[in-house]
Amino acid sequence: MKLLKDKTIYTGKGKIEHGYIRYDKRIAEVDEMRNFVPREDDEEVETEGCCVVPGFIDVHSHGGYGFDSMDASPEEIDWMVRQMTAKEGITSYFCTTMTQTYENIEQAMKNIKAAATKNPVIQGIHVEGPFVSVQYKGAQNASFIKKPDEKALEHWNELSGGRIKVVTYAPEEASPEFEDWCLANGIVPSAGHSCAVYNQLLASKASHVTHLYNAQRGLNHREPGVTGYGLLTDGVKAEMICDGIHIKPQMVSLAYKVKGSDGIELITDSMRAKGMPEGKSELGGQVVYVKDGTARLEDGTIAGSVLSYIHAFQNIMKFTGANVEDAVKMSSGNQAEEFGLTQKGKIMAGKDADFVVLDSDYELKMTISMGEIAKAE
Repeated sequence: MKLLKDKTIYTGKGKIEHGYIRYDKRIAEVDEMRNFVPREDDEEVETEGCCVVPGFIDVHSHGGYGFDSMDASPEEIDWMVRQMTAKEGITSYFCTTMTQTYENIEQAMKNIKAAATKNPVIQGIHVEGPFVSVQYKGAQNASFIKKPDEKALEHWNELSGGRIKVVTYAPEEASPEFEDWCLANGIVPSAGHSCAVYNQLLASKASHVTHLYNAQRGLNHREPGVTGYGLLTDGVKAEMICDGIHIKPQMVSLAYKVKGSDGIELITDSMRAKGMPEGKSELGGQVVYVKDGTARLEDGTIAGSVLSYIHAFQNIMKFTGANVEDAVKMSSGNQAEEFGLTQKGKIMAGKDADFVVLDSDYELKMTISMGEIAKAE
C-alpha cells in the first residue's frame, strides 16, 4: 500500500494539520499522524510538497500542448490530457468541443470516446456550441451556429458512449423540449454565448453559466443579463477563467463575494496553444495569435486561454483572499457534486486516489492520479 505522510491534508470536508494517506487506486485511509500505525507493506512516496489537496477537475477546456479535442486523434487527446495531469494537477477532465460542422463534431465525439477508454482522467464532454447566439459568439465561428437541437445532441451523445455531461447553449434560442431532453439524460444545461435577458433565464432550466462575464449579456443596472443570473440565482454554478485577463481580479472578487465558494467552478477554457511557445495558433478553424499570455483572433477577440489549472487555483486565492479550503471547493468539490463524479473531489476512504501535492507557495510538486504518480512525456 502506498503512503503519503507528515502532510497537511485538505480533504474537501476539512483540514488535517498533520496527517497521512494510505492508498492504491483508491484511498484506504486518511487520518492524523497521531493515529498512524506502520505496516510492513507500506511504500512511502517521497515528495518535497507539504500539503495535499484533491485533484483538480476542469470541466471546460478545449486543449493544450499543441492539440485540440475537436481535431486530435484519440492518441493525441490521451497524450494531451496526460500532460495536463502531470503539469497542472488535473485528475478529471471534460474534453470540450466548439461550434463547427456537425460532421466535425461527430468525429470529435468518436475520438474522445476512444481516448477516454484508455485514459480515466477523461470523465466527460462539454459541448460548447453550435447552439449559441450570434450576437455573443465570442471566438465561435458564426458560420456554423445552429438552433438548439436535441436530436443532434442525442446522436452526439450516442457516438460518445454517453459521455456528454454539459452543453453550453443560448436559452433564448432553445425550446423547452431541448432543455427537458438534457435533464432527462443527465446533461447539465449551461447558459453561455447568450443574449438572454434575466426573465428569459428565470423561465429556463439553465443551472450553470459558462465562463461568467465572458461572451454573454452582461450585468447592467436595468438588466441583470446572463451575468446577473449567474451571480444571483441560487443553485446555479458559475464557471470562471481566473487568468486575470478574461476577468479583472476585482470582478473575480465581486463574484466570490456574491456567490461564495459554493457557487463557483474554476475552469481554464484553454486552447491548443497552452504550454506552447507564443505566436500563431488555431481554434475552431480560426487563426489565433498568442502574445503576453493572451490568445486572440485576428480581429482582437479573446479566443480561449493558455491558463494552467494550477495557476487558476493560485489566482482564486490571490484575487479574492479565499482560503485553501474554499479554493478546493472551487477546483474540485463543486464539480464533483454537480456532475455526479461520486469517486472524485474529496480525499476520503473509498474515493479514487486523485490528489495534488503542493509546496508552501502552492506550487505543484506532484500529481497522483488513480494512485499513480503522473509523469509528463
